[in-house]
Amino acid sequence: MKAIVIGAFLAGLGLPVAASAQSADAKYCTALSEMYDAYIETAGDKGGRATPTEVVIAMDKCKLNPAASIPVLEKQLRAAKLSLPPRG
Repeated sequence: MKAIVIGAFLAGLGLPVAASAQSADAKYCTALSEMYDAYIETAGDKGGRATPTEVVIAMDKCKLNPAASIPVLEKQLRAAKLSLPPRG
């Protein structure tokens, strides 16, 4: 019984850390999205090109699944020769 209580207590300690990590990833993902919008010309801009579908999906999923969205946005920003914002 003591092992279960201790295990539950230790598991509870890990939850805030995991939540803050997700929050940091979501914030970084949002920063990448904002940078993409600000610096890469898209169809809405004069003479811009269409935003790639994978970028649109990544931007939409930043808060729900930043771990999958971040690499897509980083790749596009690097391809545009932009320096990435600080992470963290």
